[in-house]
Amino acid sequence: MVSKLTGTVALVTGASSGIGAATARRLAEDGASVALVARRTDRLEVLAAEIEQAGGTALVVAADITDRLQAEAAVQQVIESFGRLDTLVNNAGLMLLGPVVGADAEEWDRMIAINVQGLLYTTRAALPHLLKAAEQNPRQVADIVNIGSVAGRVASKGFGVYNATKFGVHAFTESLRQEVTQRHVRVGVLEPGAVESELGTHNKPEVRSELIDPYFETTEVLAAEDIADGVAYMVTRPRHAAIGELWIMPTEQA
Repeated sequence: MVSKLTGTVALVTGASSGIGAATARRLAEDGASVALVARRTDRLEVLAAEIEQAGGTALVVAADITDRLQAEAAVQQVIESFGRLDTLVNNAGLMLLGPVVGADAEEWDRMIAINVQGLLYTTRAALPHLLKAAEQNPRQVADIVNIGSVAGRVASKGFGVYNATKFGVHAFTESLRQEVTQRHVRVGVLEPGAVESELGTHNKPEVRSELIDPYFETTEVLAAEDIADGVAYMVTRPRHAAIGELWIMPTEQA
């Protein structure tokens, strides 16, 4: 049976857990060959085996995308293995919260490197191949989906630098969309609300109890699979139905 993405190749960063893993599974179910990119090779190998056992195709690519050369090498490995690239999902992310005064500057560096620099490096390396695929693919379209956050549109106390990174993702996505949309590469940002994933688990216990747990206690938390469904929705749309921005919001509990 031919699925919507049969014959296409997707690269998913941060694929070793959470939203990235769920997205890779979903795109594979829709027929795409999926390149799994992350640092934790052991987790990638488990996910690849799971996808292949279900009848899909997966490639393990060990890379730290905050290193420009590694990001470029990861994209090149995908091209050497599959010969093309049709979909890029920039999912790798980190959320470290806290006040500006007294915050750990090294945590800021890590978050900026993953949320912004990694996205830029991977996009720059992948874009020539996506443009080529858009010219050659019978679908005549390629996709970039950047996983952002509602924090890219709404600022909150304690979210300062995380807000800055996600505002940056939103603005970069809009700028890139204007640059390449006439060349049949669709660019969109998916901005979820509260999601249960590893994204925020690196926060200190006191930060979680003050800034994260209270929100989760009053909100229906989204699952990683909900975000994966959103990605699939964006990339399986008809050729001329581009989605520049998609919010996926949980329902507030009564």
